[in-house]
Amino acid sequence: MIKIKKRKILLLPGDGIGPEVIFEVKKIIEWFNKNKSLDFEIEEALVGGASFEKYKSPITDEVFYKALESEAVILGAVGGPKWDGLEFSKRPERALLKLRKELKLFANLRPAICFKQLVDASSLKPEIISGLDIMIVRELTGGIYFGEPRGIVPIENGERKGTNTHTYTTNEIHRVARVAFELAKKRKNTVTSCEKSNVMEAGMLWREEVQALRDKEFKKVELKHMLADNCAMQLLREPKQFDVIVTDNLFGDILSDEAAMLTGSLGLLPSASLGAKDKNGKMRAMYEPIHGSAPDIAGKNISNPIASILSLSMALRYSLELDVEADLLDAAVQQVLDDGLRTKDIMSVGKKEVSTTVMGDAIIAKLK
Repeated sequence: MIKIKKRKILLLPGDGIGPEVIFEVKKIIEWFNKNKSLDFEIEEALVGGASFEKYKSPITDEVFYKALESEAVILGAVGGPKWDGLEFSKRPERALLKLRKELKLFANLRPAICFKQLVDASSLKPEIISGLDIMIVRELTGGIYFGEPRGIVPIENGERKGTNTHTYTTNEIHRVARVAFELAKKRKNTVTSCEKSNVMEAGMLWREEVQALRDKEFKKVELKHMLADNCAMQLLREPKQFDVIVTDNLFGDILSDEAAMLTGSLGLLPSASLGAKDKNGKMRAMYEPIHGSAPDIAGKNISNPIASILSLSMALRYSLELDVEADLLDAAVQQVLDDGLRTKDIMSVGKKEVSTTVMGDAIIAKLK
């Protein structure tokens, strides 16, 4: 069997349950190296609160440059109440924002899929949620999280004023909308663009530019426009009307979390943050589960590693061009769920509760 040249995967376990779930990812990468002749070079590094504890910085320059040199970065989770008192620039979450911004990861892909084995885990009725498969594309490096001016300043009468600026350019809108349209072409060929064009000029620009791009380059893709607050309501009312949703940084943050909880557990869903392709077709990317660091269960070996494992699957598919291996890993996860194995967060009557480690081992057993 022909060996594929070494490609670097940087693992950033982070805080809380991050190290536990990333350990399971590492086991699977090593299995692929051994059994599928995929010669990945794995590096691990500190990030978030773990990095602050050792280096007094949520991410060091050395780790950042390792991310630049890697084919893919897979992150566990960052943050926790232990570091809530730190100044803003030192908080664990700043590492995540720096990686997204400096690696120019402008498109965040958040699938919301209801696994057929877990329909009853959702708070919605089975007939509303069964078969759900939505892809939310969130703009990740612009908008109100990065706009200037920003800050907190004193004003008269002893009060203070906080300012954040919501701003977008044509290019920022086009590049993320293009990702959404390209994804839709491989799915059900429908994109819903969400903004607040009724009250925000930036929202009006978003609507006009998404429409202009569609009319110029993606005439065969159906485009719908929806106000973001209406989308939030429709996700609860009739979620299966959506295929691909594209929206800005703030609304994408909110809507993707809402869509994720429709499925019953944050422990099941991965995400990908993608940059632009270079002249050789390569792109920088970071993959991570959408769950947080969950410090209350850290170290107990009860966290769900499936979201992190499916994040690896997305890395195989989008960064490493290994669709066959990604399909194999996705199928292994489905088979383990078919067998009735469940971590504590998705446990139900009649199923078998297993630990983080056992779930990872079971998925590897299905790969074999």
